[in-house]
Order: sequence, then C-alpha cells, then structure tokens
Amino acid sequence: MSLSRQQAWHHLCSWTQGESLRKHAQAVELVMRRAAHKYGNGAPDEEKWGITGLLHDADYEQWPQEHPVRIVAWLEQQQENESARAVLAHSARSDMPPQNMLDRCLIAFDELTGFVIACCLVRPDGIYTLTPQSVSKKLKDKAFAAKVDRQLIAAGAELLKTDLLQHIQFVIDSLKPHAEELGIQGSARMSSNQ
Repeated sequence: MSLSRQQAWHHLCSWTQGESLRKHAQAVELVMRRAAHKYGNGAPDEEKWGITGLLHDADYEQWPQEHPVRIVAWLEQQQENESARAVLAHSARSDMPPQNMLDRCLIAFDELTGFVIACCLVRPDGIYTLTPQSVSKKLKDKAFAAKVDRQLIAAGAELLKTDLLQHIQFVIDSLKPHAEELGIQGSARMSSNQ
C-alpha cells in the first residue's frame, strides 16, 4: 500500500469534521487491523486493511447521498484499488458483491463496530464489562440504536462463517485496548480520571 496512515487520516479529517464519525472510522480501522491477522495474511495486510477501515465512510458526512462514490474515486486516484473495491462492496447502495476477505471483513465489521460502541456509551463501565451476551440482548431491542441494520450484523457473521457471539467478542477484544482513545471507557471511569 502506497498510501500512508498519516495521509489517510489527513484526508479523513479534511472531509469529516464530526468527532463521532472520526471515532467510528478509527474504531473500524482498529478492528480491521486485527482482522487482517485472523482473516487475512497477517502483518502484510494490516496496513491496507486498517486504512480501508479508516476511510470507508470518509465522504459520508459531506456527501451522504453520494456515499461511497467520492471516497472510492479518491482511493482509485491513489492507486488503492483493493481498498476502493472493499469500500464499494460495503455500501448498501452498491450491487458489488464481496470477492475477497478484505471486502467481507469490512462488511462484517462496519455495522457491528458502530453497534458495540453504542452499547459502550450507555454503560457505566463502558467496554470493560461489555459481553457478547449483553450486545446480543441490545440487538433484540429495536428501539436501541434504531438505525443499525440488525440483518447486516447477522449476515456479517455468516459471511465470515463465525458464530455471532464470537464475532461480537472479536470486536470487543479489538476495541478494549483503545477504550480511552475512543471514549468508550464508560462514564464511571471517565469521572474517576478527572
């Protein structure tokens, strides 16, 4: 990958001003970096998979009606065609089927990562006491994080041929070491650190 993480972050920030969408991008990046070791070729894939996760929604804030057309075009201009393809495949508007594990992982982890973060934000201990069972229970509550596509989360686990609870645990394990950076350490821990 010729695109550096610094260049990708700079581009994301130039198009995305909102902190919550930037944090989502960072969270998906972290999960995708770890996924490269489980579902990809490990270290050789980590940077590409992470940057793909970081940039997957870069055009959403400014151009929601066009998403992901602009970021796909930008990635293609950078000669990052695999990342462009994965970003296109992850979009509900695209009829591009996933062709490889990068595509599948971005689809499988994007929505679930956002949902796990939503679960963390309503818990006093944030991610530190979050279990796959508590996330699964929240998935059944249609009023909680109502915009999240539950069918897509279930389909993501199937796409990776994994059990849904194991899939959720993978996301929790990926995010937990970065809880403070992502602001998902929980209100109890935030107030004790102040």
